[in-house]
Amino acid sequence: MTSTSGSFDFTPLLAANLPPAAAKWSGFPKYNFVGGNNDADQVPVAKLLEASTAVLTREGATLATYGLNSGPLGYRPLREFLVGKLKRDAGITCTADEILITSGSLQGLDLVNGLLLSPGDTVLIEQECYQGSITRLTRRGINIVGIPLDHDGMRVDAVEAALKELKSRGVRAKYIYTIPTVQNPTGTIMSEERRRELLRLADEYGVPIFEDDCYADLIWSGKRPPALYAMSKTDNVIHISSFSKSVAPALRVGYIVAPWAVLSRILPIKTDAGSGALEQMVLAEFCAAHFSDHVPKLAKGLRVKLEAMMEALAEQFGTAAEFDDPPGGIFLWVKLPDNVDTMKLYQAALAAGIAINPGAEWSVNAGHSKSRLRLCFASPSVQEIRDGVAALAEVCRKEFGVPSRSANVERAKG
Repeated sequence: MTSTSGSFDFTPLLAANLPPAAAKWSGFPKYNFVGGNNDADQVPVAKLLEASTAVLTREGATLATYGLNSGPLGYRPLREFLVGKLKRDAGITCTADEILITSGSLQGLDLVNGLLLSPGDTVLIEQECYQGSITRLTRRGINIVGIPLDHDGMRVDAVEAALKELKSRGVRAKYIYTIPTVQNPTGTIMSEERRRELLRLADEYGVPIFEDDCYADLIWSGKRPPALYAMSKTDNVIHISSFSKSVAPALRVGYIVAPWAVLSRILPIKTDAGSGALEQMVLAEFCAAHFSDHVPKLAKGLRVKLEAMMEALAEQFGTAAEFDDPPGGIFLWVKLPDNVDTMKLYQAALAAGIAINPGAEWSVNAGHSKSRLRLCFASPSVQEIRDGVAALAEVCRKEFGVPSRSANVERAKG
């Protein structure tokens, strides 16, 4: 069968339930406040180049073997680096054989979901949450129970109420998914006391916790609570994280930490013959020598950009933009007046060369997040942040009548 253009028409043959077709990429907009991109000026290019030369000179011949003579869990020196890092930073005690290297944390999400979920299952996740987690669950036909957040992250009283209600209907949730340390998109950090209570509830109701720790390295103070995985006394936590935010997103290297009883069931469904070997080799070489120095410098630079964004929002939007000063990460979660629909704002802003993430796409409660948006401050320069926020305010004023200029003046004075 051919289309009107004369080429073969695949449309009648497409599988059911595919996502919408992608648009052709035409480059980044002038002001790009979306995605998990990082600061290009802080990618340690020279040191990555040195690491690449050193490790390839020493071990390049192992590229001839799937798994680099390290087996299916991933390049062993990288896993051994992670053993020390996880102990030092997150309090996690594990062995190299309890770490599986993945192609970014997104593959970690897919693998854990593939291990535990079937259509019709139920999971608990944060009401405002990583879009990649939400869409994956939706496509699998999973019943999602959104748990509200406050300044300490996922509310455990709401978790308890949800678990109790599910139990009354004979439903056992497959897992509780949380980003407890620099939550995406809100930037909150779950308190240690709340972590203990969440673990208690997980034990009481027999539900495992799926802990996503991707932003935990980017905390301004350099201090974090222990990971849920570290605090668990019953091995009921699966932990995933990534080098995307701490080194470079395009490297696509993440990892799962779990007991061997779990990893041994994940490995048979990781059918990619191993995640990218060269990336693992270079990261292991780089991280052993430079990771502990690189991350604080990166965080310091990101904090400068965050302050520029908060100052620009205060100047341009005044009291019309509400936000908390996050303790880390690369995103600012912003509340605009209730009459602002950020899905409509997104379209108008994009036409003006400004890319934003509308809140409804980062929430399981679209109504609650209708007037919210997520702004990435890591990728644009300080000047681009200032100019882009000013341009966004003009679009918002034109489309929704806010912010008013008088409010801006009052906020700037305050």
